[in-house]
Amino acid sequence: MSRIDEKKEFVPVRIAVLTVSDTRGTADDKSGDTLVERLTGAGHLLAARGIVRDDRALIAAQLRTWIADPSVDVILTTGGTGLTGRDVTVEAHRDVYEKEIEAFGTVFTIVSMQKIGTSAVQSRACGGVAGGTYLFALPGSPGACRDAWDEILARQLDYRHRPCNFVEIMPRLDEHKRRK
Repeated sequence: MSRIDEKKEFVPVRIAVLTVSDTRGTADDKSGDTLVERLTGAGHLLAARGIVRDDRALIAAQLRTWIADPSVDVILTTGGTGLTGRDVTVEAHRDVYEKEIEAFGTVFTIVSMQKIGTSAVQSRACGGVAGGTYLFALPGSPGACRDAWDEILARQLDYRHRPCNFVEIMPRLDEHKRRK
């Protein structure tokens, strides 16, 4: 069963938060604020924060910039995961993924079903890995960001979480690049 091993020491990770929106600014970015509050409250470090328009190339460019930055371990994006023509965050994420974490979207849907019922089918939340960095695309509502953090990411980004977690395998994410 899932649990926290209190014998292990907490390991903070460096997390960047990117809000994808044509209408939000820093003053009214409630979803970004929610993620920052959650991650810092858990003891992690805010590595960077930004807002970009709903533009696939701009989103992918920002993701690549942070993937290349050794001070960023995890990137959380919020917004642009829906079904409308402007919702291109998932496509931008997939443009940069080396590996997709398929189960993240599935587990997010299960969590969402408990909160919003069948409306959960409208989200395309996803996760992946690129350049040794974890990336997660979350919906643009503060509630969805809370659900993703509280029910999935808080545990998987906690080194003490058992039976396994994302943090413990971070050093091996890009091991294929180090082999000769």
